[in-house]
Amino acid sequence: MIMRVVIAGGHGQIALRLERLLATRGDSVLGLIRNPDHAGDVEATGAEAILCDLERADTDEVAAHLAGADAVVFAAGAGPGSGAARKDTVDRGASVLLADAAERAGVPRYLQVSSMGAGAPSRPGTDEVWAAYVRAKGQAEDDLRGRHLDWTIVRPGQLTDFPGTGRVTLASPTLPRGAVTRDDVAAVLLALLDTTAARHRTLELVGGATSIADAVRALPAS
Repeated sequence: MIMRVVIAGGHGQIALRLERLLATRGDSVLGLIRNPDHAGDVEATGAEAILCDLERADTDEVAAHLAGADAVVFAAGAGPGSGAARKDTVDRGASVLLADAAERAGVPRYLQVSSMGAGAPSRPGTDEVWAAYVRAKGQAEDDLRGRHLDWTIVRPGQLTDFPGTGRVTLASPTLPRGAVTRDDVAAVLLALLDTTAARHRTLELVGGATSIADAVRALPAS
């Protein structure tokens, strides 16, 4: 069955990989972007680029972009070099807005790309911006857990740009800290879009020895 998937943060490094995977297999993909200069990169993956700034849009505007979608993926982030304030407006605020819009548009499936350590208390001496980032991710997770959506939260470990291995460790928290390639994160998201086994689950993801298909297949029924 062909899916229609909307990805927030459509120009992000994981999003671009996921867009290409979805488009290659024939799904309809829309990438939400705030910078029109990024449209060409999104369209090169086979996705449609939609200009929508999640720091400025309202629920009705975002819901209109989600109309008819089978799933949404929150892969947005304030990114390197941003301060603590934008960690809140993007990593938390934009996630809440997208979830509001998904509920209004009647989109059943919601995948959230979070981070290992999300919501955990910061250690003394932790960098202020990093502390704001994990706090915002944790608050976005908490908001999502209270909603009537078929949500799944994925917390990748340290992200790398090495070629994907197709092998991961995917399990409920908490896994030991580790790294995972962006290629493999995108491939896991693709597999999770195709299953209901991960409904209402928070999953941590690092590199490992298990094939992605087997790792997803092994998830306990929710």
